[in-house]
Amino acid sequence: MEKELDKAVHLRKIGSNKESNVLLMKLVQEHPENASVNYQCAWSFDLLGEESKAVPFYEKAIELGLPPDELEGALLGLGSTYRTLGEYEKSKKTLQKGIETFPNNRALQTFYSMTLYNLNEHSKAMELLLKCLIETTKDEDILIYKKAIDFYSNKLDEIWE
Repeated sequence: MEKELDKAVHLRKIGSNKESNVLLMKLVQEHPENASVNYQCAWSFDLLGEESKAVPFYEKAIELGLPPDELEGALLGLGSTYRTLGEYEKSKKTLQKGIETFPNNRALQTFYSMTLYNLNEHSKAMELLLKCLIETTKDEDILIYKKAIDFYSNKLDEIWE
């Protein structure tokens, strides 16, 4: 099974997404209780633009228990997929779990901010994005204003006299 799983991942890496998905669907049928196979299968459906088909595989993979590196990707993938399907509350809950478990993952925080935007929590979304920006950028023009951006990040609606 490991050899076939590696082959499916390789196919995805070289852009053969449909072939990868076919192989992963076969692996899921043969090993339905394998968390990693379910995770990879979910990912393959996401790449094919078939998000609604990805959801049950993400959910099962997480339920079965994944190693940390795969759990991190699965929470991001599932949260992002819920968002694209308009399931904003599920997205928020999933991405919050991801952020609690992996607090240094800026991708999780970025996708979470998109979900906050969809939930009309614009101030929180902007604050989070601005914090991510100033904590990760190497752009000197932004870094010059790091202190100011940080200060204003949670005060965007305030008017100063």
